[in-house]
Amino acid sequence: MNRGRPYRILIGGGGTGGHVFPAIAIADALKEKDPGMEFLFVGALGRLEMEKVPEAGYAIEGLPVTGFQRRITLKNVSFIYKLLNSMIRSRRIIRRFDPDVAVGVGGYASGPILKAAARKRVPILIQEQNSYAGVTNRLLARSARTICVAYEQMDRYFPAEKIVLTGNPVRQNLLKLSGDRVKCLEEFGFEEGKKVCLVIGGSGGARTLNHSILEGLGKLGGDDLQVLWQCGKQYHKEAEEAVRKSALKNIRVVPFISKMECAYGVADVIISRAGAITISELSLIGKPVILVPSPNVAEDHQTRNAEALVSRKAAMMVTDQLAREELVEKMLKLMGSGEQQKELSSNIKQLGIADASQRIATEILKIMDQK
Repeated sequence: MNRGRPYRILIGGGGTGGHVFPAIAIADALKEKDPGMEFLFVGALGRLEMEKVPEAGYAIEGLPVTGFQRRITLKNVSFIYKLLNSMIRSRRIIRRFDPDVAVGVGGYASGPILKAAARKRVPILIQEQNSYAGVTNRLLARSARTICVAYEQMDRYFPAEKIVLTGNPVRQNLLKLSGDRVKCLEEFGFEEGKKVCLVIGGSGGARTLNHSILEGLGKLGGDDLQVLWQCGKQYHKEAEEAVRKSALKNIRVVPFISKMECAYGVADVIISRAGAITISELSLIGKPVILVPSPNVAEDHQTRNAEALVSRKAAMMVTDQLAREELVEKMLKLMGSGEQQKELSSNIKQLGIADASQRIATEILKIMDQK
């Protein structure tokens, strides 16, 4: 790529790990293709990206933008002020950095910075992680050259001619599930020859998943069952005390799992929330999964994500409202059905896309070549 200066890529968005880590993966993939590229991330002040992006070696600028409250509240007065301020700052960032392409990965900061880029006629690529398109991306779609998606039939929300099925970028270390199962079982204090259920509610835990396991503790004493329960730091003391009182020796309660590749490797069945990136990881891992969508997310997109898998017989789903009554029973039933485990595993594997970040990087390079 010979030109007067290196190509400049602006990446806007963040807020959660589900936005931040895929954004970093896209930048890394572009850097592999052209080490001379320059990058600037734009995120929301006080959010995860302001810490994780610099740790990954990239520059970032923060906007004061926050989320809009769907109920009537004085906080929305503050939201309007912060949004206007963010739009002004975004225009300045675009003028100063002068990007060749602007990439939107979703999250609070994605809207103002991508809108400012569009006004300056900067080519735009947006990545929609969910099976139900968010409001911000739907608004930005008119200005986008390319829309990278992780699910089929997204022409319900976007112009079909702009859509490219790329999948969602995931942590590359998860693609190398540890082959030493015995060593991984020892890592968690488990025995060989017994089945393992992995319960993950994200790094912060998930109240419903934790309460559902607590409710069903009395049913988890089977001789051939072991449970690895990531409950989050906030719930750890309560969960650990409950397991201690139950005298069950087959349950390991941890606030956080650092060696997720090991945890996924030993799991026979997985219980999880239904965030877009989590589902993308689970699709590559290819283990039977029971999804419990969080209802506390914008436009209930986790339910839409889970339903997309259920319709393909690639996962089971238990609603948040029914989880306390049904989750443990459904898990035990699935644990006892090798045939159903095999079907779910086979179907979810078909949805996995291992090279998503490279595919997105290729689409970005196409835009620059057209320019």
